[in-house]
Amino acid sequence: MRQRLIVLALIFSDLVLALDVWGLASVFHRSFLGEPSAATVAGIVVGTLAWIGLRALLGLYPGYGLDQAEELRRQTYALLAAGALTAICAVALQIGSQMSRPTLALGFGTLLLLSPLVRQLVKRQMIQVGLWGKPIVLLGSGEPGMRFVRLLEKERGLGLRPVAVFDGSRFLTKDGFPSASQGEGLTHATDLARKHGINTIVFAMPRIHQKYLARLVDLASYGFRHVVVISALGGIANSATVARDFAGTFGVEIKHNLLDPWARRFKYALDLCGVVAGGLLISPLLLLIAVAIKLDSPGPVLYGHRRLGARDGHFRCLKFRTMHADAERLLEEHLQNNPHLRAEWEQNQKLRGDPRVTRVGRFLRKTSLDELPQLWNVLRGEMSLVGPRPIVDAEVLKYGDVYALYKRIKPGMSGFWQVSGRSDTSYDERVLLDAYYVRNWSVWLDLVILARTVSSVMRGRGAH
Repeated sequence: MRQRLIVLALIFSDLVLALDVWGLASVFHRSFLGEPSAATVAGIVVGTLAWIGLRALLGLYPGYGLDQAEELRRQTYALLAAGALTAICAVALQIGSQMSRPTLALGFGTLLLLSPLVRQLVKRQMIQVGLWGKPIVLLGSGEPGMRFVRLLEKERGLGLRPVAVFDGSRFLTKDGFPSASQGEGLTHATDLARKHGINTIVFAMPRIHQKYLARLVDLASYGFRHVVVISALGGIANSATVARDFAGTFGVEIKHNLLDPWARRFKYALDLCGVVAGGLLISPLLLLIAVAIKLDSPGPVLYGHRRLGARDGHFRCLKFRTMHADAERLLEEHLQNNPHLRAEWEQNQKLRGDPRVTRVGRFLRKTSLDELPQLWNVLRGEMSLVGPRPIVDAEVLKYGDVYALYKRIKPGMSGFWQVSGRSDTSYDERVLLDAYYVRNWSVWLDLVILARTVSSVMRGRGAH
């Protein structure tokens, strides 16, 4: 009943959104084109029903276990397919000429923009009241098992709630072979799941021998409808993988989106549209910030720093000036007077309460408005709207082997690091996040990061 309630809540929220959107589209039609025709109303009904049905077929009700990029991809495909089905029905019934194309385009376009936002808001509300998510049983071993539990606690939007966690290492020998109590432990987990209506088990035991993992999965299939296996393929792209069956031999196909020319062209088009549209919208804000900087402290409005770009290239990364003209002297004096802060500076190259930062600069950093001049870098093709943070030559050593990944793509104004804690994360975590982004890059991930960037900037989360 709980899971049915969640599905009904998601469908209801989508229907309410559709009614509101089509209501506004009808108001637009009446204001400029008169009363909507019966064919237009029929197209709206068919399109809405197809949209809901396709979302269900694509597993979005409820959509547990989907990350935000995959969820956005499925939502977009569902809406585009619903629009295509509406057009096909109109042609088949020969009523296309009677339908209002502007009204339908307005409605579908608005749904495309608002449906992902509404879904996230509904999920967030269900998380807050403790409704979102389904219970799972987890069989883990040591740190990999606990790491997965911590991940699910942090990423509650995935909707997987471990209600019973078994230490799988108790059922294995030190060499990864099953012990005598293996069957007994899995039987206990199965009995518990049947008693409480749990249909999903997760094996987070990457060090177990393949032969015995297959046996565990077979045993679990008697009591669990869904069996998830956390593989030992850490550090490999996982957002564009497809399971393959080669005549009985299991394989995993890994697609590298960075080598897809059309995906790269779409990313460039997204950058260009974002810079042109965004630059025009915020031009008054840019002028206001420039005036505030000049009034606050002497010095230039813009600051350019030599940074590394794609393929070992260098460029001048622009920012609004946020520091005093004698910043280096102020920093050295501050570190001499506060030697306990030197370790923090050497580790992260950042300080809380940095004495070099001006009053206006502190606000600009808190809101990330100091990075807006980088729109010029994006327009010049030196940066992207989304990508790894631009680094200096001295940081290459800190990236180690990850630098080979870093230089495969342009640095970005925003990125996975910025929306995952920003300055609250350590430098090592930042490197791992940049590596994850490059390995798993997709247009959908860029769109998710852009949306999360707006949220992070508005809340000023993690910036200093």
